[in-house]
Amino acid sequence: MEYLGFLVAIIVLFLILKILSLPLKIIIKLMLNALIGGAVLFFLNIVGARFGLIIDINWISTLLVGFFGVPGVILVLIFQFLL
Repeated sequence: MEYLGFLVAIIVLFLILKILSLPLKIIIKLMLNALIGGAVLFFLNIVGARFGLIIDINWISTLLVGFFGVPGVILVLIFQFLL
């Protein structure tokens, strides 16, 4: 079991180094995309509560919205209606 933690730490370190090797313009674009997507998801959750639409905010929806931004919110909404 301790090997799994070591493996996860190596993968996280690799991903952090890979992200840091990207140009700053791409990193800022990804962060802005994630911020706008998260704000839209939060806003939809507040407004949707009035109409009975509650979006589950869990690690999967957070990753989708963080990576894809507003299209990720649309994807989470589609998954919410399908499942």
